[in-house]
Amino acid sequence: MKSAAIREAFIRFFESKGHTPVASSSLVPGNDPTLLFTNAGMVQFKDVFLGQDKRPYTRAVSSQRCVRAGGKHNDLENVGYTARHHTFFEMLGNFSFGDYFKREAINYAWEFLTSSDYLAIPKDKLWVTVYADDDEAYQIWNEEVGIPAERLIRIGDNKGAKYASDNFWSMGDTGPCGPCTEIFYDHGPDIWGGPPGSPEEDGDRYIEIWNNVFMQFNRDADGSMEPLPAPSVDTGMGLERISAVMQHVHSNYEIDLFQALIGATAKVLGVSDLENSSLRVIADHIRSCAFLIADGVLPSNEGRGYVLRRIIRRAARHGNKLGATAPFFHKLVAPLAVEMGEAYPELRELQAQIEKALLQEEEQFAKTLDQGMKILEQDLAGLEGKQIPGETVFRLYDTYGFPVDLTADIAREQELTLDMDGFEAAMEAQRERARSASNFKMDAGLKLDIEGSTQFCGYTQLAAEVEVRGLVRDGEVVDGLSVGERGAVILADTPFYAESGGQAGDSGLLLANGLRFEVADTQKSGDHFLHYGVLVEGALAVGDKLEAKVDPTIRQATVLNHSATHLLHAALRQVLGSHVSQKGSLVTAERLRFDFSQPEAVTPAQLREIEGIVNAEIRRNTPVEVAEMDIDSARKRGAMMLFGEKYGDSVRVLSMGGDFSIELCGGTHAKRTGDIGLMRIVAESGIAAGVRRIEAVTGQGALDAVNADSGLLQQAVATLKATPDNFDSKLAQLISSQRELQKEVDRLKAKLATAGSRDLLGEVVEIGGVKVLATRVDGVDAKALRDSLDQLKNKLVSGIVLLATEDEGKVVLAAGVTKDLTGSYKAGDIMKLAAAAVGGKGGGRPDMAQGGGTDVAAIDQALACAATYVQSQQ
Repeated sequence: MKSAAIREAFIRFFESKGHTPVASSSLVPGNDPTLLFTNAGMVQFKDVFLGQDKRPYTRAVSSQRCVRAGGKHNDLENVGYTARHHTFFEMLGNFSFGDYFKREAINYAWEFLTSSDYLAIPKDKLWVTVYADDDEAYQIWNEEVGIPAERLIRIGDNKGAKYASDNFWSMGDTGPCGPCTEIFYDHGPDIWGGPPGSPEEDGDRYIEIWNNVFMQFNRDADGSMEPLPAPSVDTGMGLERISAVMQHVHSNYEIDLFQALIGATAKVLGVSDLENSSLRVIADHIRSCAFLIADGVLPSNEGRGYVLRRIIRRAARHGNKLGATAPFFHKLVAPLAVEMGEAYPELRELQAQIEKALLQEEEQFAKTLDQGMKILEQDLAGLEGKQIPGETVFRLYDTYGFPVDLTADIAREQELTLDMDGFEAAMEAQRERARSASNFKMDAGLKLDIEGSTQFCGYTQLAAEVEVRGLVRDGEVVDGLSVGERGAVILADTPFYAESGGQAGDSGLLLANGLRFEVADTQKSGDHFLHYGVLVEGALAVGDKLEAKVDPTIRQATVLNHSATHLLHAALRQVLGSHVSQKGSLVTAERLRFDFSQPEAVTPAQLREIEGIVNAEIRRNTPVEVAEMDIDSARKRGAMMLFGEKYGDSVRVLSMGGDFSIELCGGTHAKRTGDIGLMRIVAESGIAAGVRRIEAVTGQGALDAVNADSGLLQQAVATLKATPDNFDSKLAQLISSQRELQKEVDRLKAKLATAGSRDLLGEVVEIGGVKVLATRVDGVDAKALRDSLDQLKNKLVSGIVLLATEDEGKVVLAAGVTKDLTGSYKAGDIMKLAAAAVGGKGGGRPDMAQGGGTDVAAIDQALACAATYVQSQQ
């Protein structure tokens, strides 16, 4: 039974039981910032389990694409080396939201697995586990389904703490959780392993195929368990695992889906050994990478993009191990689309975009490999001892994307080891910096036990009479604030906009007789707005009546930048194409910043066109219209919706210039486009592979930018002794002259090097029929020494060269062996001897090596090592 048929049968079975089929959600969770990726089928239903979201159905069935390559559920390091670990997999799941519970869930699972109408798995092949305290589930399995006690196992808290059990499931450190019952398939006595709970449970004989989770609790940040509004069911069965059972194989990589991908990978790489573990790694990784890119994730140096980059580079490294010398990974998108495009048509629709993103990252990684090798060779040349420092390993990994396992391979070749303790210490220091940088203004675990919610009235007014609902100081809820104390004020109503959707929070004042609280920023915590600042006069207590006044100058400047951001987004799509999608934004009073998907840099001509389109819309001075409507009406209206954003039933639709710009937005905006005055783009840059950033200013800021540019131009005109009319030709003439001078310098350097190397050939000696040149070259740097080495090897045709020079008080060495002799003589071995003679280290390839030391007086001794080495090999 093929995987696609199993997926279809599962959906069809639960449809017959009254479940509504729900499409797979994005791999980027739209409603949970605590998760890096969607790692289970229930993620898109989390708010339903918590009672915070209502759906028109109480039963659902889905086939959810999942990624486990970061955070709590991280299988990356095991992929390719076990039978069942993947970075990407499909989770078949059925869900009940306060409808049926344990009895129905257990019986549904049993019927689907064993019924002759569906999978028809022999009943005696199935084992079951339950949470130790779950007597109800045990009784249903034993007395109603008929599972004998010897195949029904209770699993307690076997992971060191209460509720830390293989049979107590949670989606993360916080969130919905509850006891679960798991179904295992017995592959038979020919496969090693014991039943769950036994010492041999990690073997491959008994394999978990289905997990039925009974959602009963919500785990808070402090570890407390709160009962959910209604007990619910979340089940999950890995498509890959159940396909292995139905196709009578013991490894997921032997199922139809993977065999096709492994075959395609082997064909692309020209590999005949289909059992090679690197092929499994690559076949797994193309799935996660392609789907992540399809869902809007692009390689970068942080967050989800960093995980994607790591997976791509891991695949590229395994391709290199199999002999790949050119980019290959992107070529696997097409066979993947053939295998999974029917179920996930976005793979076919976005195939070209996915291929392009992968190719760019492969090419970039090839450069980082080259850079990393150069850095490593330099560090090895000055290494003292036999261990590469952890800081070096970390720098290569963190700065150049150099895999640690590759550094370890090179170290073994040089008979060196890695300081892994130092590497881990550097990694932990980086994690600590990341944690510090990502801290919110208030403790994420703070519980605001305050009734109601803050009502925002700032769309229409900048001042209002308000009441204090709560106060926060040092992460704790307090009753009052005194003069000089910093804290956050929570109001029942407020004209202050809280930071959201990229727009910075408002600042201003909270006033009363003898009281003055200066608000520096406004943030959200749940349904409450927190006004952060300092009390500079009076005393503040819960229940106080105040006058809230937003700083009108800062709000107005922010409003202009925000409205211009919408016009910029529309102009970008008009000039660059509909592939442009927002990847982030920041709107403050000073400037706007807009991040967007775009594979190449935006050209100066395109930037001028984009800027011109925005300013044309500003001059049209059309009204900025706001309308509240349901989400379906907004879609029909053509409103742009941010990727991964969660929207309620009613949304706020903002339109400018009629249909020129239509987006969902809760921010504050100008009344007419003409209020913006002028927009000026001040910077365009790349912030990640496939992601560009534009920064711009509006209003007075735009005029200031124009004046500053004009001043710089006038200064440049004066420096060149030109006029505005001939400035461009004068500048072009200067640049051309500089280039010609540089070419002449390079030509003279090459001539000197060639002349020098011609003279050096007279110093060649023969040792046992092998030409050897070992000499000192003065007045050159390391690069010139390498150039001379290459020229001398070419002129010798067959021979060995060892060169030395003194550069800033240190010895620099370069050794080379022509290709015809590398079978008998190694440049790296020569370099080890020579570098040791001058008190240093060195190494490299058989045909070329570099090194150095500090003992300048021993250069002649080092050069003598060439002859000594050649004689020792004869």
